[in-house]
Amino acid sequence: MRRNRLGTSKVHVTELGFGGGPLGGLFAPLDDETAAGALEAAWDGGIRYFDTSPHYGIGHSERRIGGLLRGKPREEVTLSTKVGRLLVPQDPAGRMDESFAVPATHRRVWDFTRDGVLRSVEDSLERIGVDRIDLLLLHDAENHFEDALREGYPALAELRAQGVVGAIGAGMYHPGKLTRLVRESDVDVVMLSGRYTLLDQTALDDLLPACTERGVSVLAASIFNSGLLATPRPAADATFDYAPAAPQLVRRAHRLADVCEAHGVTLPELAMAFPLRHPAVAGIVVGMRTADEVRRNLAAFGAEIPAQVWSDLRSEGLLDERAPTQG
Repeated sequence: MRRNRLGTSKVHVTELGFGGGPLGGLFAPLDDETAAGALEAAWDGGIRYFDTSPHYGIGHSERRIGGLLRGKPREEVTLSTKVGRLLVPQDPAGRMDESFAVPATHRRVWDFTRDGVLRSVEDSLERIGVDRIDLLLLHDAENHFEDALREGYPALAELRAQGVVGAIGAGMYHPGKLTRLVRESDVDVVMLSGRYTLLDQTALDDLLPACTERGVSVLAASIFNSGLLATPRPAADATFDYAPAAPQLVRRAHRLADVCEAHGVTLPELAMAFPLRHPAVAGIVVGMRTADEVRRNLAAFGAEIPAQVWSDLRSEGLLDERAPTQG
């Protein structure tokens, strides 16, 4: 699988990355055996970039990815994790975590200070069982942005200078705040959630031009917009940004599917191919939880998209005129 460099760093990612959110029990419980099977299927399919976070299952995702890495050549893997939430042990008292289907053994504390970042990295290294992180990201800093920019970013830059991490950046869904980060700091990459997809191309306004200008790479996450683009036709209970999809978005997804079917491709195949047409996008990150899901995504990722599809999307008004479509 093709690899691309992140900014001017020495870190490279495969164009399809494994998103570790589902490994933490996102939406539904996930047992260790199923999680391990998904990770092995990803490895067998050529995926070498694995993304995780302390937030995902209050540590479960990091530990499960660590289990895979212990049996693989470390130099072949690109690993990213995130900072911004510290995990503080607590008595679960029979409760489940509020965000993931795991026992509430820890609570999250927002912390983008230098000390918080350093502690988070130390904890992640221990949970994953590695001695270095390739890519470190400020996570979900939308409501803590000034702290993340003024305190968190310098801590990441310090870790990069020390060689503890190879590349730095932020993972958020807000293109405007990521644009500020790109323009006011020296990050290598941004991970953009759900804002450069077939249904939402707002990153074309400012973020993608800023990244192109500054030589910052983009990792496109939530390319299925949490579900609406994940099947050949939207399901009755399809979600968009983790909430029930609005009727107009469902109708738009059906129109996209019409174009796909006319050319013998599927909506998920098109959704995976689209972000990678932009020269600033180094890779896509797709959350996966089972071996079968991994294999389906690998097959969709490898699909050939006829050039006429992009032309038809434009003529139907389904694609921003500014969006590059050349492979």
